[in-house]
Amino acid sequence: MHKVKAKGILSANNGMNIYRGCTHGCIYCDSRSKCYQMDHDFTDIEVKENAPELLADALSRKRKKCMIGTGSMTDPYLHLEQELKLTRRCIEIIAQMGFGLSILTKSAHILRDLDLLKQINGRSKCVVQMTLTTYDEDLCRILEPGVSTTRQRFEALKVFRDNGIPTVVWISPLLPYINDTEENIRGLLEYCLEAKVKGIICYGIGLTLRDGSREFFYEKLERHFPGLKEKYMATYKNAYEITSPNHIPLMKVIRDACRKNDIIFGMEEVFAYLREFDQTSEQISFF
Repeated sequence: MHKVKAKGILSANNGMNIYRGCTHGCIYCDSRSKCYQMDHDFTDIEVKENAPELLADALSRKRKKCMIGTGSMTDPYLHLEQELKLTRRCIEIIAQMGFGLSILTKSAHILRDLDLLKQINGRSKCVVQMTLTTYDEDLCRILEPGVSTTRQRFEALKVFRDNGIPTVVWISPLLPYINDTEENIRGLLEYCLEAKVKGIICYGIGLTLRDGSREFFYEKLERHFPGLKEKYMATYKNAYEITSPNHIPLMKVIRDACRKNDIIFGMEEVFAYLREFDQTSEQISFF
C-alpha cells in the first residue's frame, strides 16, 4: 500500500475510484491490463488519501444532484478498507450532500455501511451492484480467492432486499470450459430471483484478455486447470474477446429468466437505470 495526494476524484461520468490496484486475486481480472498504465505493482494498492476532501469539493460545485458511481475499476471494499474507511467517509459525504450512489463490489463487507446506504436510498437513490460468477463454492475460491464467496454475496443481496435497497447483479465473466455451464447459470439465477434483484448485466458468455491480464490468467490456468491453457491458446490465440461455445444457449437462459421475472436485462436499459437520479425522493425529503 502507498498513499498519494490525488488531484481529482470524479470522472466525466461521475465515477470515482478511491483505490487503484487490487488484492482480491481474481484470475480473470481485466484491471491488470497494461492499457491502464499502472506505474506500480498491481497488489501495491494506491490509496487516494485525500479522496473524501476532493469528493466534498467536487459535489459542492455541482449545479444538479446526480448518481455517483464507484467500483468499476477497483473494488471499494478491499481488505485495507476495513482499516482506512475511505469508502465509508466518501459514502457519508454523498449521503450528507443528497446525492445518489451506485456502488459495485464482490465483498459482503459492504454490509458494514448498510446504515448509510439506507439513508441515501431514503432520500434519493442507492443501487448496490454485486458480481456473481460461480455458483460452486469450491470453484469460486479458485477463481476469486480473495473475496467473499458467492454464497456470502447472495446473503448480502438478501439483506439489501429486506431493507428496500435495489440491487443489480453482474453475471460476468463466464470462463469457457470452466463455469460456462447451464448448471452454473441456473444456480446464479436462482440466487438473483430469491434476492429479487432489479437488473442483471451480462455482456456475454466469455471474458476479455489483454496484455497484462492474459499472462496472469494463463499462469492460474496452468496451476489449477492443467492442459486448459493450451486449449485456450489453440482456440483463441491472442484474441481480445474470448467467447464461449455455449454463448447463444446460455444467453437465452438468462434472457428468458429476466423476461419471465420482470428483471431489467438490456445493457442500455440497465445502465440508464443506474444513471437515473430520483429527484422526487430528494424533493420530498425537504418537507
